[in-house]
Amino acid sequence: MGDIPANTRPLTGPAPKLVAPAGATDCHMHIFAEGFDSQPGGPPIAQLATVEDYRVVQRRLGLERVIVTQPNAYQFDNGAVLAALDSFGPDTARGIIAVSPDMTADDLAPLSDRGVRGARIMNLPGGATPIAAMAPVEALAREMGWSLIVQFDGCEIEDHLAALEAIQAPYVIDHFAKFLEPVPADDARVDTVLRLLDRGNAWYKLCAPYETSRSGPPLYDDVAAIAARVIAHAPERVVWGSNWPHVSVKPDAEDYPDEAMLLDALLEWLPDDATRHRVLVDNPAELYGF
Repeated sequence: MGDIPANTRPLTGPAPKLVAPAGATDCHMHIFAEGFDSQPGGPPIAQLATVEDYRVVQRRLGLERVIVTQPNAYQFDNGAVLAALDSFGPDTARGIIAVSPDMTADDLAPLSDRGVRGARIMNLPGGATPIAAMAPVEALAREMGWSLIVQFDGCEIEDHLAALEAIQAPYVIDHFAKFLEPVPADDARVDTVLRLLDRGNAWYKLCAPYETSRSGPPLYDDVAAIAARVIAHAPERVVWGSNWPHVSVKPDAEDYPDEAMLLDALLEWLPDDATRHRVLVDNPAELYGF
């Protein structure tokens, strides 16, 4: 195994203005653990991002629960996610893994016992399981009582609509629906997102606005305008994730995201304390079984 450098990303800083309620959940972050290398087909790992590193960030943000999400680098090697779940413990952590179409329920049952509650569908470069391979994975997830998280270029949502409408398990439209080319909030493809939420099994994740925003921090107004429509339409279907350790941004970059700022954006994006409680606590608890 190769030697992966230790983390140099900033882990500490001023506390956020938002005082997170008890049970607040980070619904999307990644672990890069010592002893686990990037797999063929996945991007390289720039630095470690360990459970111990994340706990520093977690304490700073005042969050109690976490959804450990399989990074693309590991492809179908879910060992780092499982080790992280064992470390965090079942009271505060759940996992999302990469599931291949040839896995079986017998393969997945022991992982469910360790806290796995979902499968990742990644239809962008480096993803282990694309939408084209989603149907058998969705059937497995449904059999296990799991959900999916589905990431794709929102500009292509109409191309994927039949596949998304065929999903029967709960699933999350990831990363603000990730419109790689900006669209206005009244775009017809945002209407499609709302219609999918209205079907009753889709959720929407506020996560990594910096990956697509052209207006930039602190509030990412262009992406937030799309999110505002979703939040007003279906606040009971919205969750939030930090996307730590922000692997799309170089660790020493001047624009490396500040997790406290990302959390504080909810003070502007979400209209009141009750909605923030719903998004940070109630919705994740329903989706992931806390």
